[in-house]
Amino acid sequence: MTRAMIFDAVRTPRGKGRASTGALAELSPVELAAIPLRALVERAGLDPARIDDVILGCVDPVRDQGGDIARTAALAAGYGESVPGVVVSRFCASGLEACAVATGKVASGETDLVVAGGIEMMSRVPMLSSGMGVLSDPGLATPMLTVPQGVSADLLATLCGHSREDVDAYALESHRRAATAWAEGRFGGSIVPVHDRAGLAILDTDETVRPDVRPEDMAALPPAFEAYARRTGFDQVAGQRHPRIGEIAYVHTAANSSQIADGAAALLMGSAEAGAASGLRPRARVRAVASVGSEPTIMLTGPALAVKKALSKAGLTVDDVDLWELNEAFATVVLYFMQTLGVPSDRINVNGGAIAMGHPLGATGAMILGTLVDELERSDRTIGVATLCAATGQAIAMVVERV
Repeated sequence: MTRAMIFDAVRTPRGKGRASTGALAELSPVELAAIPLRALVERAGLDPARIDDVILGCVDPVRDQGGDIARTAALAAGYGESVPGVVVSRFCASGLEACAVATGKVASGETDLVVAGGIEMMSRVPMLSSGMGVLSDPGLATPMLTVPQGVSADLLATLCGHSREDVDAYALESHRRAATAWAEGRFGGSIVPVHDRAGLAILDTDETVRPDVRPEDMAALPPAFEAYARRTGFDQVAGQRHPRIGEIAYVHTAANSSQIADGAAALLMGSAEAGAASGLRPRARVRAVASVGSEPTIMLTGPALAVKKALSKAGLTVDDVDLWELNEAFATVVLYFMQTLGVPSDRINVNGGAIAMGHPLGATGAMILGTLVDELERSDRTIGVATLCAATGQAIAMVVERV
């Protein structure tokens, strides 16, 4: 089968996902999603009619994000009537799932050039706007022993022995790395500044990074999920699945969890032959993709399983990987991943992650894949892995090789 190549990757800056304070909130999701789509063809000097499909991840494709936003955004970006679009959702892994679908379409020969990415405007469409029966319907939640992700994060931290000091220290490092990356211009080649409808610049950097955050400020924050877990009984549900843990240690706060954000990202992918015919230079090739299911209660351990599966498909081992991008859904997710696979801290999320820069749900997977390709080039490395956990116990991993 044909190997899928990555020719380019762009994203918007991440804006605060609050209607009252987020810089991007004045735009519609369609307008925001169209920005990286338009930038890809402009940078490549590519006739958009040559694109066979647009695939976007979106966790809550309802309201302003509904109605197949991939097709609408393609039209808004000037792609023309001949270019179709489709939306996929694998919860937080949706953006990378879109790229995985694109990889399969290229490999099968269905498409020659495809744009894949994601969009989420949490300031316009709050999380869970499309509903989630597995949490709200006792008939589903009780037998599955499912709990919200924040409770899962504290459950995982308790099982692993991660203290409040451990998760705060990781979060502090995420902000430090993100601030350094921005100060050194590491994101400059992939960021598309956002302008309002009058053409005035409204955001050109990630709005959520706090370079001056202090450990004492983090330590002063209360646990984010304890009161909710006790009030709803989800702490008891978690205890049914893991009865030996005793009391859950509630260590996650707003500061060591991913930030609510707005953002959009897109990658131009396709076959080497189609790229050459359009004058495109490949930057990376996809070596393997794998998705897995994992325990729904704890739900955040899946990336380690997905990575093992993807690396096996690629004929590689953990030691062969030069750089890792793992979505920072919660600090304990990354700490668990590093401990489980033996990944050194200086090779994972080296430019910070969602704790510092935000997690626009459907876009994040595409964002971290683009960041991975950028960093492989900047640091002259070869093999990289992007991976994310997803609600109800799922995960996806993609192995790429710099060309």
